[in-house]
Amino acid sequence: MSQTIWTVDALSSELAPYDGTGWRMVEARHQISTQKLVDTLDEQQLLEEMLDEVKPQVPEVCAHLHFLLFTPFRYKPYPHASRFRRAGMTPGIFYASEQVETAMAETVFYRYLFFSESPDTPFPTNALIHTAFAVALKTEKMLDLMSDPLAQDAELWTNKQNYDACLDLSDKARAAHAEIIRYQSVRDPRAGANLAVLDPVAFASPEPIAHQTWHIHIRPDVAQAICAFPALSLEFRKGDFADDRLN
Repeated sequence: MSQTIWTVDALSSELAPYDGTGWRMVEARHQISTQKLVDTLDEQQLLEEMLDEVKPQVPEVCAHLHFLLFTPFRYKPYPHASRFRRAGMTPGIFYASEQVETAMAETVFYRYLFFSESPDTPFPTNALIHTAFAVALKTEKMLDLMSDPLAQDAELWTNKQNYDACLDLSDKARAAHAEIIRYQSVRDPRAGANLAVLDPVAFASPEPIAHQTWHIHIRPDVAQAICAFPALSLEFRKGDFADDRLN
């Protein structure tokens, strides 16, 4: 089935149940960024509340969620298009991965992309500390781009730089009331699965269900990521990402 046949009605007929976990990476400083500005925990809480008052209002459908879950739905305009979200005043998307290894591959790729686009920036001498957190997801309205018949158009969904086909699909998926899009990661050398949560009603729990602390050592040609609990270590070579923007 070609892209031209993927109408809203066609996508509606492909909606399926999903019950699983999504992993997302954030820089660990999200927890302590204001701590150095104050003397006590009470002062930090007050400062956080004052800062929150000047941020965009949290959408009502997200009001019960932990801030790590609602943040992607909070901020507009969106500065640059991503795979399933157009730039501008567009609805939010919570991007995640089914496995923490895939989430880490995505994070490492974009670190390398940053240094490639900023060649005068030196590589860090210390480890970058990130938090990986897991969310519970459950819906009856998931589109799986990794399974037939949608997988027959995998070439459209896995372009490394051109997101036009995915953005068109996302528009139609929303019209079909899809809540999650499952798709192949093009950053993970093992081609793991990513998840684009279009609607926060797909969160099965209002808070993260697991956390991990990772130390990422980024070097010019190779990156190592280490987690103490549970004991995990990952290695990524820049060349494995096969993206000409990293040259």
